[in-house]
Amino acid sequence: MTQVESVATPRGRSTGMDHPAARGRKGAAGLALGALGVVFGDIGTSPLYAMQTVFSIDNGAVSPTEGDVYGVISLIFWSVLIVVTIKYVVFMLRADNDGEGGVMALAALVRSALTGRAATFAIGLGVLGAALFYGDSLITPAISVLSAVEGVEVVRPELAEAVLPIGAVILAALFVVQRGGTERVGRLFGPVMAVWFVVLAVLGLPHIIEHPDVLAGLSPTYIVTFIADHPYTAFIAMGAVVLSITGAEALYADMGHFGRRPIRMAWFSAVFPALIVNYLGQGALVLHDPSTISSPFYLLAPGWARIPLIVLATAATVIASQAVISGAYSVSLQAMRLGYLPRLTVRHTSARESGQIYVPAVNWLLFGGVLILVATFRSSSSLATAYGLAVTGTLLISTTLFLLHARHTWQWAWWRVIGLGVLFGVVELLYFGANVIKIESGGWLPLLVAVVVVITMTTWQSGRRVITQRRTSLEGSLPDFLDGLDGVTRVPGMAVFPHPTNETAPLALRANVEFNHVLHERVVIVSLVSVDVPHVPREERVTVDDLEHSHDGVVHVRARFGFQDRQNVPDVLRQAVELAPELEGADPDSAMYYISRLMIERGDAPGLPTWRKRLFVGLAHNAASPAGSFKLPVARTVVMGSTLEL
Repeated sequence: MTQVESVATPRGRSTGMDHPAARGRKGAAGLALGALGVVFGDIGTSPLYAMQTVFSIDNGAVSPTEGDVYGVISLIFWSVLIVVTIKYVVFMLRADNDGEGGVMALAALVRSALTGRAATFAIGLGVLGAALFYGDSLITPAISVLSAVEGVEVVRPELAEAVLPIGAVILAALFVVQRGGTERVGRLFGPVMAVWFVVLAVLGLPHIIEHPDVLAGLSPTYIVTFIADHPYTAFIAMGAVVLSITGAEALYADMGHFGRRPIRMAWFSAVFPALIVNYLGQGALVLHDPSTISSPFYLLAPGWARIPLIVLATAATVIASQAVISGAYSVSLQAMRLGYLPRLTVRHTSARESGQIYVPAVNWLLFGGVLILVATFRSSSSLATAYGLAVTGTLLISTTLFLLHARHTWQWAWWRVIGLGVLFGVVELLYFGANVIKIESGGWLPLLVAVVVVITMTTWQSGRRVITQRRTSLEGSLPDFLDGLDGVTRVPGMAVFPHPTNETAPLALRANVEFNHVLHERVVIVSLVSVDVPHVPREERVTVDDLEHSHDGVVHVRARFGFQDRQNVPDVLRQAVELAPELEGADPDSAMYYISRLMIERGDAPGLPTWRKRLFVGLAHNAASPAGSFKLPVARTVVMGSTLEL
């Protein structure tokens, strides 16, 4: 009952800073604290496992020598600087779709500036990027929580068998609290993460002071030396170094939850300096005590502080998982509104910010997938081999979409587009290549998840097109139907029929006339149109058409919604009553709502292979009720079903 439409976001409009979440210095500071808990949890906990993983690859191919340690530190520093700081924080946060971020929002924005195959290519990249992001959303909670709980083995090796049960319990608690909403979670987690970033700096600083020579590792010359000395080892090391920039895409996807300004404030004032200080501290520790390569993060702390550090790290990794979970909610909502997923139950958890949502189906699917991963891989080091491919694939897709946006929407000169493309693309391609060689040892996992998600999204979109064509022939022409209403008894009241178009007659309307032989005095056909921007201003949302019959009491209302707007049909009706002369005097609070609910069954109609028909029918049967999605009053809603074969 919802159409999907592409529209262009007006050029030159300042969207990010005008986002309600970014207004006011005091409000921005509070949101920056919340962003620490939701946006930066993933990248903020990378020091737990990134350096350790680098020195464990290929049974110690990277050794704790000065050249290798400085090379690794330099790779981490320049990766965080180029990919996270310059690409995402400086540039990507400017590429917001009316305040919203994420690969699907960016793809929709790019599609609106392109035509033909180029537009199809852009939205195809968005679908693939979203699919890879779901893989990231599965792996991040598993690897983050396990890496923290594994600290128990450093203090008490005999408790190694307890790591998996403890991790499972923590993960269960994390997914259960999601129903409280991002705002509440952010308020709870923000202060904890503020302490975490302070501790990261405090742990690293004494080792830097003791061994200030480690600062030399910030020089990019050590990257060149590292690669020149042993190119293959450096190449496979990059597959582990990429763990230091995981969470960059979640940073962008969660922009709609907090706004551009608070995210930048949090990054430059706390996250970036704390991360670099901690990595430098780990480098100094490993260089001057090679025995610490088994767990350089926990061994930064003195013995008495390790148990409290494990508790704090566990809390931080739970929070880290929040970044990708909330990002998965946003991506799912965007995909649903753009026609790539069936209607899902979406709960808006904030009265102020429409971007703060909870999607139960996505939450519990992720939870089930995460538990399977924990039981299958059983350790953070095993999961690390599967992590990089999802991250690097998403990085390359976001870079491509950003450059298309910069060229076609911002009208950047080619030299500028190519310059940034080389800067970001070369780094990300190297990381992607370093992770491709790990497909057999675990990199297949995000690829499998991506394939499943892409098949699901494209099947739903293709099936929806076929159903729309079949439904059109079943419904028949609306003008012809209206011409045949002469003599039909009219009864008092107003009937509202949600329907995707004004060209065909709603099945519920046709059934009401054919079987009951009556028609309400006022009939409103409401079409909800999803457009490729997150928000449509209320004053621009509703238009009314009398359908070339200005006195028959039948009108068509077209309501445009962004993919982050709440689709509230009763509110649309109130606006329509104010705009339509034929509805003058009507009481929208007493209107009856009639929904045409199609029961899709697999048939012999052409258009889709049998296996995709089965998938589409399964998705359709599990779609959320439109009554809840459209905020219809239960006591005044009638569902009239019809069967349609696919």
